[in-house]
Amino acid sequence: MSDLILIRHGETQWSATGRHTGRTDLPLTPEGEGEARTLAPYFEGRSPSFVLTSPLRRARHTAELAGLRGAVTDEDLCEWDYGGYEGLTTARIHETRPDWSLWNDGVPPHADGRQGESAEDVGRRADRVLARVVPLLAGSQEDGVVVAHAHLLRVLTARYLGLPASEGRLFLLRTATLGRLSTEHGLPVVAGWNQRPLPPARA
Repeated sequence: MSDLILIRHGETQWSATGRHTGRTDLPLTPEGEGEARTLAPYFEGRSPSFVLTSPLRRARHTAELAGLRGAVTDEDLCEWDYGGYEGLTTARIHETRPDWSLWNDGVPPHADGRQGESAEDVGRRADRVLARVVPLLAGSQEDGVVVAHAHLLRVLTARYLGLPASEGRLFLLRTATLGRLSTEHGLPVVAGWNQRPLPPARA
């Protein structure tokens, strides 16, 4: 079975300051664009079996700058919907909820009443992605690539390993870094994490 390469998008204005950035469609900063370009050498001479990306432009632009052509957008790869905590930092939230944890406590509704997501909600989206891509990896000699967001990819990793979605808390993921989900003796493993940049493989 081929591996699944996970890429978190490059820096945005909000990620640089720790603000929760869910569905707000921010562009990359110039620094974020530079981060994304550092990934390009890794993909030189490679032909991923598929490239999926979140529809949000910070992910799509990262894929482009990394040299990943023919990316297909997947709505299930959108970042966690943070509800009323969109745009806030954890420090700001702790001013009124000192013990709050995104992973365990979820988020309040948006100002217009729309619900945000719990870890389990995000986990269901991650499960749908895995149900689509794992069979593709099983029948391919080339790795697949997913370009998305920190919390979504952390949940996806937990679910790949058979852990509850809330255990995504264990997998801190920096901007414009790569993770690699693989198998060992038929069991799911993490073969790489927070890697940037990675050189092309040598024969």
